[in-house]
Amino acid sequence: MTLTTVLNLLRKLLDVSIVWMIFYYILKRIRTNVKMILIFKGILFIIVIKIMSDLLSLTTVGLLLEYIIQWGPIALIIVFQPEIRMVLEHLGKTQLLGRHKVLTVDQREKLVYEIIQACDYMKKARIGALIVLERDISLQDYIAKSKKLYADITSDLLIAIFFPNNPLHDGGTIIQGDQITSAGAVFPVSTDTNISKQLGTRHRAALGISSETDCIAIVVSEETGRLSIAINNQLHYNLTNESARMMLLDELRPKKEMVIDDDEKEEEENLDEEIV
Repeated sequence: MTLTTVLNLLRKLLDVSIVWMIFYYILKRIRTNVKMILIFKGILFIIVIKIMSDLLSLTTVGLLLEYIIQWGPIALIIVFQPEIRMVLEHLGKTQLLGRHKVLTVDQREKLVYEIIQACDYMKKARIGALIVLERDISLQDYIAKSKKLYADITSDLLIAIFFPNNPLHDGGTIIQGDQITSAGAVFPVSTDTNISKQLGTRHRAALGISSETDCIAIVVSEETGRLSIAINNQLHYNLTNESARMMLLDELRPKKEMVIDDDEKEEEENLDEEIV
């Protein structure tokens, strides 16, 4: 095998890998975006009708579909310009090197402990709260428009931020690593029609920011005192303190650590099978 052959092979593998990554990202965004799902279904429907018109020799239908296929992409760009812009912004915000700060086990335990302690107090006192934990995708755009704090996280400080009549009470608090970066942040509200009408603005804001980024959004309801967590546009409603704590610890684990733990579990299972 010559060097030229090897280079050609590597070039083809790179070409296929890039195309695969593009399709993977598109499908991932389609799965979490209602409007993109509708677009995808509409395109599939047009393709099916086009194939049927060709098979049945439907001249008029085929001609109309050719016009739609020819001018459809331009129409989609114009109509769905906000969604396309959101996807491009999502790409631009993604950090290739992971989180701003990879927390140690002790730091994660302390972070989650302080958050749960604050949420437990606010649940009992019926104090509404929205706490957002940044992960791989930067929240700098929202931080820039909010009040900067840059303080070490404590349960007392979180309670003080969301205490009634506090100027920052109605906004969201953003946490980067183990620090409270800002408070009073305003997040996009989810427009999903499938969301229960009983959920308030905080829950919709949590779903909105969790659909645009990979953050973890924690909500304490002012009306019911219930604790919920939104991740990847999915709301885990009315959680117990222990369930919320376990979910946060699991979601905050670094990806490398999760892979190592999975490998260790497989080794333990294989060892148990050999012993049996």
